[in-house]
Amino acid sequence: MIERYTYPEMARIWTQENKMQKWLEVEVLACEAMAELGQIPQEAAAAVRERAGFDVARVKEIERVTRHDVAAFVECVAERVGEAGKYVHRGLTSSDVLDTGLALQMKEAAQLLLGDVERLLRVLKEEAAAHKYTVMIGRTHGVHAEPTTWGLKLLLWAAEMERARDRLSHALATISVGKISGAVGTYANVDPRVESYVCARLGLKAAEVSTQILQRDRHAEYLTALALVGSSLEKFATEIRSLQRTEILEVEESFHKGQKGSSAMPHKRNPVNCERIAGLARLLRGNAQAAMENVSLWHERDISHSSVERVIIPDSCLVLDFMLRQFTTIMENLIVYPERMRANLERTGGLIYSQRVLLALVDKGVARSDAYAWVQEQAMATWQEGGSFKERVLGDARIRGHLTAEEIEGLFDYRYHLRHVDEIFARFGL
Repeated sequence: MIERYTYPEMARIWTQENKMQKWLEVEVLACEAMAELGQIPQEAAAAVRERAGFDVARVKEIERVTRHDVAAFVECVAERVGEAGKYVHRGLTSSDVLDTGLALQMKEAAQLLLGDVERLLRVLKEEAAAHKYTVMIGRTHGVHAEPTTWGLKLLLWAAEMERARDRLSHALATISVGKISGAVGTYANVDPRVESYVCARLGLKAAEVSTQILQRDRHAEYLTALALVGSSLEKFATEIRSLQRTEILEVEESFHKGQKGSSAMPHKRNPVNCERIAGLARLLRGNAQAAMENVSLWHERDISHSSVERVIIPDSCLVLDFMLRQFTTIMENLIVYPERMRANLERTGGLIYSQRVLLALVDKGVARSDAYAWVQEQAMATWQEGGSFKERVLGDARIRGHLTAEEIEGLFDYRYHLRHVDEIFARFGL
């Protein structure tokens, strides 16, 4: 993963050092469990606990000969331990160590991502509350619909991130599973109690059943959860990008002193961070697809998933960590233009109140089809010729036969559309 998208906390999780440290924890705990069961000498387990260690460079040196990373790791550890090193990896298969260690890394990463989500949620809710009544036009199909508020839009995003938190929490539970069950999952050469001991001390649940590996639907769920969070961030970023267009300009990414939007055009202020988020979401979805392809393996395992996971799991965690932190910063510094929102709200000359006129006529006893035709006729005239929709309604004898001027005037008030805003916010304790 390129450096610009990497924060040190997440990067540390995916270092070779941390990966092998997880492997070491599995190996040492397995020896302790076997000693408790009387399968290896207690003093051997104590020696392993005291002396076990590794050096990444030495592991890589051995691996150039073994062409097998775990075998090289075990040999390196045994060198450090000495005589008792012969008990390291006793009865285990490589995936006992690999998959249990990977589960620990993914657990650490998910906990970090959940912290990222919580920070973004706080910012979204704070900004939603601050703009609870900042009125703006709602758009459907990109066309003006009816009034809403910027706060409601942000509250919608907050609700989506709450669901993202729930999905990540579920994915964390799904992946927090280890296995120490041997070559095909039958415990032929390792007691099931070893698995229970190791997993309990690592804070993992022991898999109820496994093959040589943990089943990859777990990893697919995890990466799909990450991709869904990324897709939500893309949705939010795309909204900001659209609202930053020159013709709209209701919100805008912060623009720092000395920043340049274009090498050619000095006037440019582009939503580059939101565009970056939109692009990176595609990576997450592609990685999730690859994770689903990894679910189907031959018999008790093959290795086709392994090379893929070495890329997609660290990269997805690093990318989403970056995206969440970046979008939180965007929201903390977002420039909001309430006056522009209000001006855009009024650009159509009152057309956005057409439904209120329609419903008022229906409430007066006019057939809906007739009322719709009368209102649409005046609305289309306003679209094509400009002017005030309210004045056209006031001048329509058919409509005036059912509505007074005072009643019509009252229909053109945006505050009517905001009367349930407090109720919606109360659902979130805001």
